[in-house]
Amino acid sequence: MTAPHPALAATDPELAALVGAEERLQAETLRLIPSENYVSRAVLEASGTVLQNKYSEGYPGRRYYEGQQNIDRIETLAVERAKALFGVDHANVQPYSGSPANLAVYLAFARPGDTVMGMALPMGGHLTHGWGVSATGTWFHGVQYGVRQDTGLIDFDQVRELALKERPKVIFCGGTALPRTIDFAAFGEIAREAGAVLVADVAHIAGLIAGGAHPSPVPHVDVVSTTTHKTLRGPRGAMLMSREEHAKALDKAVFPGLQGGPHNQTTAAVAVALHEAAQPSFRHYAHAVVANAKALAEALLARGFDLVSGGTDNHLILMDLTPKEVPGKIAAKALDRAGIVVNYNTVPYDPRKPFDPSGIRIGTPSLTSRGLGTEHMAQVAAWIDRGVAAAGAGDEDALLTVRAEVAELMAAFPAPGLPV
Repeated sequence: MTAPHPALAATDPELAALVGAEERLQAETLRLIPSENYVSRAVLEASGTVLQNKYSEGYPGRRYYEGQQNIDRIETLAVERAKALFGVDHANVQPYSGSPANLAVYLAFARPGDTVMGMALPMGGHLTHGWGVSATGTWFHGVQYGVRQDTGLIDFDQVRELALKERPKVIFCGGTALPRTIDFAAFGEIAREAGAVLVADVAHIAGLIAGGAHPSPVPHVDVVSTTTHKTLRGPRGAMLMSREEHAKALDKAVFPGLQGGPHNQTTAAVAVALHEAAQPSFRHYAHAVVANAKALAEALLARGFDLVSGGTDNHLILMDLTPKEVPGKIAAKALDRAGIVVNYNTVPYDPRKPFDPSGIRIGTPSLTSRGLGTEHMAQVAAWIDRGVAAAGAGDEDALLTVRAEVAELMAAFPAPGLPV
């Protein structure tokens, strides 16, 4: 069998071996981290082209370097595809990743010391939504809203009260551990009343929105920020989309405000991913992600797991393992040894510390991309149940047994883009 990366293997066999090991790991394990996915071979190929060789500071038609004839067409293609897919006036595909994209939002609409508002990190928000340990919480006055303790749902009474009291310049909606549909219309009404710029951070659910499996924020918000990986199944990059009135401010914030030349190979891969997301098959995939998550949630509830908000409307499930008497970190590491890749995560009102929390976070994008369906979710729940029980009992043999069973099923569902 020919080596999948012959030039790399010849030049740097040590690194080639590590890449090969990662390929086998992704092929053999059940990847349940909700922010991860498998990109297509086409996206992988675009990411590794000679576009890597180009510097392209500026925007199409307004570059600081010559020789941009092809690069301008590639970036324009990505922009036009983003605008068509998400129904927006303006799109910027240059941000390097999600956090820099959010920093550009602050640069466009706020000044150091201004008040900004977002969901608290322990409640399911993101670091860049004004949380204290982030630059956004250091440079700006961050105020945070949360979820109701009794329902696990966003407390819109609290959101409105905070917004009218604090009058933030920017309000972020969206997060990293929200298992329910985001009510963008409700956020829009509050932001208008408070006179704030409303930003929907849809990094986790962009693919679901593109595929019609989650409501779009576009009619209700000023700016949409998103990564291009996760459910969108593109490369590790980001986009900012907005109404036309905010286009100039956002473009100026991205370049020259925060970064220099865009990563053209990533731009090309984003264009490919957006093309794939416009196909009917992607719509089927997006709805299958949600169907699988709901089926998995029901199977976990039947096994006595405590799910934040009682279930899910999207791709993500947040589980509080307190009733199982196994901390999230111990459970996550044990499941990893069982071939089930998750991440430990705080749950709302968690009494434990963030690096040793009560919960784990799981999702269905990756397994859906491999072709697993609702009929497999009871088995996935059973493996999770056995893995958590083995973690509590310190039963390594049970974990190895699960790992072998997982590998057998994964072999029947080859992962997109992988050579193994």
